[in-house]
Formats: sequence, structure tokens, C-alpha cells
Amino acid sequence: MEMAMNTTRRNMIFLAGGGVVLAAVGAFGYAATRSPHTAYLPWERAGSYADPRMRALSWALLAPNPHNRQPWLADLSEAGVITLYADRERMLPQTDPLNRQITIGLGCFLELLRMAAAEEGYRAETALFPQGSNDAGLDQRPVARITLAEDPAVAKDPLFAQASVRRSNKEPFDVSKPVAVETLDQIAIVVRNGARFGGVVDLVEVLKWRALTHEALRIEVETPQTFQESVNLFRIGRREVDANPDGIDFSGPLFETLHMTGLFTREMAGDPTSLAYKSGMEAIFANTDTAMGHVWLVTNDNSRQTQIATGADWLRVNLAATSFGLGIQPLSQALQEFPEMAGPFRQAHERLAPNGGTVQMLARIGYGPVVGPSPRWPLESRIMNA
Repeated sequence: MEMAMNTTRRNMIFLAGGGVVLAAVGAFGYAATRSPHTAYLPWERAGSYADPRMRALSWALLAPNPHNRQPWLADLSEAGVITLYADRERMLPQTDPLNRQITIGLGCFLELLRMAAAEEGYRAETALFPQGSNDAGLDQRPVARITLAEDPAVAKDPLFAQASVRRSNKEPFDVSKPVAVETLDQIAIVVRNGARFGGVVDLVEVLKWRALTHEALRIEVETPQTFQESVNLFRIGRREVDANPDGIDFSGPLFETLHMTGLFTREMAGDPTSLAYKSGMEAIFANTDTAMGHVWLVTNDNSRQTQIATGADWLRVNLAATSFGLGIQPLSQALQEFPEMAGPFRQAHERLAPNGGTVQMLARIGYGPVVGPSPRWPLESRIMNA
């Protein structure tokens, strides 16, 4: 769901053009090594607010979400209550035309909020879509009304311990290190909100899923309107990341240098004839092609309430994977509802939901390098009527 790109070994592919970048590092070295200043502060400030609602929200905004759009707005005008809305300016109309993935992201948000509240002895009593919902898309009506009630007996969730270190790992995985099938069994245990969890680590099956997810990713990138949606969300260099700490993060020394020397721009990234585009494609296919397992969530229906519940289970899967030292990255392109994706969409559903239902999430798992957090907007920017 989140997308980011930091400087690690997969990004060194951009050096394939020769020594130009290496020579430039000397001239721009100091500026190139500087990191975004404010974009990661919400990870440090989680839980530090006086109002228990703000404390719970400060954790919730660290939840995974599609393209890191952070599509949440919270109204705190009613004492003791959080009214959650979808920020309709943060939708993904090309790749997520029905707002299904965005709604799942809101479900992740609500589950992490529930965990954070319970950690401090509050029960989050949640009414979903109190004014109704629309299957065609999210609208101006609230997604949820949450009341925090003190309850010393509320059970704390052990998965919450992973909230600050959870990441969506967008680096190649170690193909020499298999994932044990017993690990899948342990992850399955944490799913409790109605989704059916499935997974595979057998290499024969993994190779099939590598091929399908590779093809789906190719279709998304080669479909002009869906790829442009991503390009519009590129944040290149620390200044752009700090100014708009959402979308797809291209920060770190390598990208700073490429950007300052004019070797990596938004226009180049969107041009199929450019080195930046070709290198970028090799980098993202290195992810699909090094999956060491795949996991998924399937539901019987596809209502808004079910999508929210799926988000809760998806967060739990992410936190459980983190607890086992696994990297996890959504590869949900094959589940997207735009017309050009009809082939992979049909194949994914024939494999995973042959008797009907909706495949809500699909991800790769494996052991990979340690990666940093994704940028986040400050909590104060997500509060309505402040």
C-alpha cells in the first residue's frame, strides 16, 4: 500500500550510466547527504500529546496506506469523540477507482488507533459509516465515529509493540533465505476480523506469483493514466519530501545527487526512453522477482464495512510479519479495478477465490535489509476544526 524509494543497493542501478554521478558527489556532497528535516518527526512524536484522542491519533497516522496518501481527517469538536472522514483530495482515481484500497487503509488506521487507545486503558467504541456509505466511492459522510471510554480492563494488544518499527519493505529480498511455512501459520493466527488469510512459500507456487505480480506491475506502469498518477506523487529530494511528506519518497544521497545534477526529474521518470525510467523499471521488478513468499486476504463480500475490517486484519498481518523479522510489501496491482488490469485481476481471483468473494490484499514476503520509515504529515495537519 505504501510506496517509497530510499537509497540502498537496488537504487545503485541508477549508476549504470557511468561515473557522472560519482563525480558529482564531490561537488554536492554535503547537500546530497542531508535528510528530510520534518517528514519523519511524526514517528518520534507518537504518543506525546496531552489529549488521549490526539495520542491515539498520533499512532494511527503511522498505519500503512495506498501510495502513502494518508487519506484521513479527524474532527475533534465533540468532547471525547473522534469523527473520522476520508480526505477526498487524497484519492487515487486511476488505480483505485472505487476507493476500495483507500478504505482498507482507513481500516488500518482505525485498528492502530484502537490498539493505541487500549495501551493506555481506553476502549475505542467505533460506529462505522454512521450516516451510511456509497459503494461507488467515499463521500463527504463520516467513515467512523469513535468514542474513547476509560476501561482499566481493556485488553492490550501485544502486536502494538511493533507499531513504531513496522515498515513496507520495497527492497529486493534475500533469495538465499527461505521463509518457513510455520511462520505463515503464526501470522494466520492474528487475523480476527473476518478476512480469510492465505499464503505460500513453496518455490513452485512462488514462481507463479512472481510472474503474475510482475505482469500486473508492468501493466500499471505501461498504462499512461495509472503510471502518471504515481509520477504526480513522486517526491524527489529532501525539500520535496519535507514540503509534501506523502506519496512516493525519492530521498537519500543518491537521489539528491541525481536530482541536483539534472539526471533524475519527474519528467525523466515518466519518459519510457530515459535511463531513469528504464533503471526504475529494473529496480521495481527486482522486488516482484525476489519474493520469497506471498500472502493474501480474501473476503466473502466487498462492502465498505468489510473493507474496513480487512484493513484491520491487514495491519495485524503487517505487525505480525514485523515481529518475525519479515519484510512485507503489498503487490496489489493485480487486484486493481481499472479496465487494463482485467486479465491479472481475473487470474488472481480464479486462484484465490474460485468460489466467489473478493481478493482484498496481496503481498510479497521475505527477508530483506532494514529500511527507514515513510514520511508522514504532522498530526495537526490532519485535524479538522482545530
